[in-house]
Amino acid sequence: MLLSVVSHVVHAQDSNQRPPALAETDVSGIGAAPADTTLHISEVVVTSKLTFREVITPQRLDGAALQQLSALSVADALRYFSGVQLKDYGGVGGVKTVDVRSMGTNHLGVSYDGILLGNAQNGQIDLGQFSLENVDEIALYNGQKSAIFQAAGDFASASSVYIRTRRPHFAPGKSENWKARLKYGASDLLRLSALYERQLGDSLCLSINGEALTASGKYHFRYKRKNLDGTTAWDTTATRQNGDIHAERIEANLHGTLHQGTWQLKGYLYNSQRGIPGAIVNNVWRRGERQGDLNTFVQGQWQRTIGNLFSTKWQAKYAFYRTHYVNRDSTLLPVDNLYRQQEAFVSTANVVELLPNWSASLSYDLRWNKLGADTYRFPHPTRLAHALAVATAVDYRHLKLQASLVESYIHDHTDAGSRHISRLTPAFFVSVYPLRQARWLSLRAFAKQSFRMPTFNDLYYTEMGNASLKPEKATQYDAGVVLSRSFTRGRLSHVGLQADIYYNKVRDKIIAYPKGQQFRWTMLNLGRVDIRGLDVVAEASGRLSRDVEATLRAQYTWQRSIDVTDRSKPYYHHQIPYIPRHSGSAIVGLQWRQLSVNYSFLYTGERWNEQENTAYNHVQPWYTSDLSVSWETSCWGAAWRLTAEVNNLFDQQYDVISNYPMPGRNAAITIDLRL
Repeated sequence: MLLSVVSHVVHAQDSNQRPPALAETDVSGIGAAPADTTLHISEVVVTSKLTFREVITPQRLDGAALQQLSALSVADALRYFSGVQLKDYGGVGGVKTVDVRSMGTNHLGVSYDGILLGNAQNGQIDLGQFSLENVDEIALYNGQKSAIFQAAGDFASASSVYIRTRRPHFAPGKSENWKARLKYGASDLLRLSALYERQLGDSLCLSINGEALTASGKYHFRYKRKNLDGTTAWDTTATRQNGDIHAERIEANLHGTLHQGTWQLKGYLYNSQRGIPGAIVNNVWRRGERQGDLNTFVQGQWQRTIGNLFSTKWQAKYAFYRTHYVNRDSTLLPVDNLYRQQEAFVSTANVVELLPNWSASLSYDLRWNKLGADTYRFPHPTRLAHALAVATAVDYRHLKLQASLVESYIHDHTDAGSRHISRLTPAFFVSVYPLRQARWLSLRAFAKQSFRMPTFNDLYYTEMGNASLKPEKATQYDAGVVLSRSFTRGRLSHVGLQADIYYNKVRDKIIAYPKGQQFRWTMLNLGRVDIRGLDVVAEASGRLSRDVEATLRAQYTWQRSIDVTDRSKPYYHHQIPYIPRHSGSAIVGLQWRQLSVNYSFLYTGERWNEQENTAYNHVQPWYTSDLSVSWETSCWGAAWRLTAEVNNLFDQQYDVISNYPMPGRNAAITIDLRL
């Protein structure tokens, strides 16, 4: 008998999730096969004994679930996670950032294939730049990824998004895969992408993914504003202007396996030119702002298990970001600025098994950032950040524990001088299975402290930065319950439920504050925010009939995020800007033979666009419904998939950010080809 263990699909190189070890894999029945039978095992995953199951289960969307969404980018997909608020400035090319549990965008860590993305200039990752074309899974962790075998920086964020791109898989007898996609839709959207995968040997494979996107960004919208007494101030229909985008992305990966180890090398390039449509204020409907971005990085990671007691992981990265901002608005002073940002990163993580079911880890990161610009009196800051993390984990019967302690040291240097800051931040996670014979029910909780360093813009932006800013400090508490059951009989195959209550405190919040002169602002540590909330996620899958499969995923979030900075201020105990009390989403999918129908729904409740929760600052609730229909077939030696989608089905007119109108009803068609 020939037993082929496919080593190139080993996932131990990323311990975001712990699949069953080889000893746990069900291979019963293999020995019953005739001696001359070749058995093909779709995937056998070999992992170290040191890789513990997750203490806190994240929210996940994998390849199948991502296909159900009418989403272009990672940011669009994240809207369907509970506790997430997306800041979307409109259109295909509009900037899109994510806020988790009202902590602020800068408290979110974003990891791309295991290594954090950085932006020391403003601390915000524009997730609209990351396409879903090559993404296999998106996972959201509150607190931190609860696996101790990770880089020190992964322990430091208040919440984390992990983006995992597609890893090549080859059918028996195949050494190449081809995939192409063409999408055409509203706003003159045209998107072309291609993926090539090649098996280069028993332990090496290559993947190359390229994409081109162009769109005029024009869409019709109705803009309506009312007076405080309820009468209509003005009501008009217009076309959104200066929202065009032209972008190219190419990504190449080498995946290799070693004896008890794996390695990966990635190269990434994103280039775009886009207009910035701007806010509609003072009867100005068109802006002259434009931005060009060139984002490149090369990263690699190597991991190996030595014996049964020790594993080590090494990571390295170099990134170069170029941003060209131009404002030729005739009503303002002309601006033409060029920014260049560099980042270098190296990390090592090491884990050892002290006793059966008890492990400890030691991680160290070194990150260097430099920002240059051609603006007047620019301080040319550099930042050297050290992070050292120690962690331990216990996985014993019905109890899982994890504790970590991170020491961070940041040294900034500018033309005017230097400063340094150090912080010690602990975290503790626990999960309990209360039922002796069942692991479908678990209780979980965590407590964590974290901080976020002021960005270069916060500290050094001309006539606005404040070099004496202190870091924002955050404290998080969470308690929840998880139910997850699978069934082998009946129509219901799986049901799951996650519910969490949480309490967060943010101190020394960095805000922009007027200095007294018109149009002159500065950055100050004035803010304190009290955050209480509830997140619920439910999902189910099964069969409605012999040929019809159905999936359902729904989430709901309640948040009370109030300003507790100063009792004398009129906005004391008011909900902070753009955080709704109620929000939610739902995804429904139906599969009948080669036909699938998917429906997704988003709801965001009332909000306020300023600190004071007054009628003048009130922002109406909004909802959208997206519908897509897909049909798959095989012909001419290839697999084809045709998808038609209608977004904002009921033509809701709404703003995510005030004065940035979003598209109304729009449609698109997509053709996929796989060889």
